[in-house]
Amino acid sequence: MADISTRKVNPLFLREEELRQGIELLFYAYRDFTAVADQVLEQYNFGRAHHRVIYFVSRNPGITVSDLLSILRITKQSLSRVLSQLVREGFIDQKTGLQDRRQRLLTLTDKGDALEREITEKQRGLIAAAYREAGAESVEGFRKVLLGMLEDDDRKRFADDGPSGPNGLRRQVG
Repeated sequence: MADISTRKVNPLFLREEELRQGIELLFYAYRDFTAVADQVLEQYNFGRAHHRVIYFVSRNPGITVSDLLSILRITKQSLSRVLSQLVREGFIDQKTGLQDRRQRLLTLTDKGDALEREITEKQRGLIAAAYREAGAESVEGFRKVLLGMLEDDDRKRFADDGPSGPNGLRRQVG
């Protein structure tokens, strides 16, 4: 990885070239970030949609199908295909809602939890290494940049208390 600490920061960071480089860096970072997951998912004949479902069910135990659809922003048909396979193969458990019997509450099985942890540890390693190299101030700056790219509804999930606090993604399900 290049030494980014010696690079001069251009005060005109909104110039066309800097913006285009930001776009390009996001493409490359996404490619490398997802590649580590893709290698694991391939062993199960799963794709990235399977990974996203497993990840967000892990972060939100007891999440409803409706809430998962709003996070993923995919069609019911797409989710149904992926979710059916994950349930059938024993990665996700579905239970009927206690107050609303039409709801389907989703949780990971032990098998699903193991897969999620394996993939997340690999991706966590990439992020941790990049954060260490960039330094503490850069971590908060990066967070602000990513938050700035989100739509308002999603940005609210990451209020001041962080991603696992009361306004973050992880929530208690009773």
